[in-house]
Order: sequence, then C-alpha cells, then structure tokens
Amino acid sequence: MKALLLAAGVGTRLQPLTNKIPKCLVPINGRPLLEYWLSMLVNAQVYPILINMHHFADQVSDYLTKSEFSRFTTTVYERALLGTAGTLLKNRNFFGEDSLMLIHADNLSKLNVKAFIARHNNRPVGCEITMLTFNTSAPHSCGIVELDDRGVVRVFHEKAPNPPCNLANGAVYILEPSILDFLASLGKEIIDFSTEVLPHYMGRIYTFHNDIYHRDIGTMESYDAANREFRLCCGKEEKFIQQSPRKQSKINPISRSGY
Repeated sequence: MKALLLAAGVGTRLQPLTNKIPKCLVPINGRPLLEYWLSMLVNAQVYPILINMHHFADQVSDYLTKSEFSRFTTTVYERALLGTAGTLLKNRNFFGEDSLMLIHADNLSKLNVKAFIARHNNRPVGCEITMLTFNTSAPHSCGIVELDDRGVVRVFHEKAPNPPCNLANGAVYILEPSILDFLASLGKEIIDFSTEVLPHYMGRIYTFHNDIYHRDIGTMESYDAANREFRLCCGKEEKFIQQSPRKQSKINPISRSGY
C-alpha cells in the first residue's frame, strides 16, 4: 500500500515556532514530527510514500534527502496549495489502482498500522473509506462522528458548539481507488477532503478506533501537551527498522529538488 503524507501546511497557529521551520518538522521529544509517521509507515511496509511540500519546502526536502527514509519517499512541491483532496487528484498516477493511505501529517499519532489496514480489508460492503477515530478532550474543536452498529459513520459534526460525543475524526484514512474517480468528476483542481469528499460518502465510511495516542498539534497549547504526553502515554518510541524498498513508481509532478 502507498501513502500520501500531507505536509504542506504553513502552521499559522504555531507561530512563532513555524516562522523558521515547517510544521511537519517541529520537534516532538527531539524528533521531527514527520519522522514518527515515516517510522510507523515503513515499519508496516506502507511505501512508497508521497509527501507534498509548500512552506519551507527546502527544509523538508533536505531532511528527507539526508534521512534513512529517502529511498521510501517521493516529494512534490505545490506553489499554490491544492487542498487535501486536490493533491490526491493531481498525483493519481502515483497511486495506481490500489488502496491508499491519506494522512494529515500535522497530527502526532501512535497506532497499529497493520490493524488499520486489516480493518479496512474487512469493511462492510459498499464502504470505500476507512477513517481513523480517536477520543478527544476538546470535541468542540474537532470533527465529531456518530456511528451505526457496524462502525460506519452515519452523522458528521464539524466543530459543532455542543457535539453529542467525543469520538473524533483523526484525519487519517484508507481509500479505495474509486475515490480518485469521484475527485476527477468534480472538474476542478482545488478540492477539500473534509467538506467536499466526506459528505458525499456518508454512510460508506467505515472506522478504525485508535486507542493508543492521537493529537492534532495545530496550536502551541496542543504542541506543548504533545511533548509532555507522548513519551508517558506510548512508552518506548518506535524506531525505524531497515527495510528493502520495493520498486518505486515514477511520478510526473515536480519532485525532490524541483521547486
């Protein structure tokens, strides 16, 4: 399975930290945020991994080039951001006709990636997306979901003032390739996954609950909490395990140093 790590965000709410460093490289207990995702994905044999870049793209490219993950990754630079689903559509040739993982890389998470994939592979008939969920302590600031008895999303509350529960969308998904056909049918380049894709698939989104750790580090308060919590909650940090990379797909958009 291939993956898209969305890492192009500016991180306005993390300023002044992100005035000199891209959001995806902010340190969590001394390691770049992006490194946690790369370790989990490669250890679960989810690669090659496509990473989009925009803010301080040179730093992201330099980090990846010098890292042990360079042979598992391909980068694309977006001069103008395409939206979370627009990036998927622009690079659909990279993903081919297989299931793929879509990850907002501004979240800090520890999860069983193989169990996530197994859950998707055993999804109910008709479901084309599997969404990672988690329990949040701030439901008013998240997308809250209500499920049916199969674990399929039946209602979605986007940052509602009084949400009915604390079960939140973790912004990590496994998608069937048919999603790319839907994106193409919209006839535009800039597409938001949360507002333009998820509503269309309501009733066809299965869920996987991550009960280990998941946090959006979009604010300085949350970022500070992540640095305090993560080692205590998750124990020993996951380290990269050497893998033999599969042959990587070629990609048409600008990659690596092409920005």
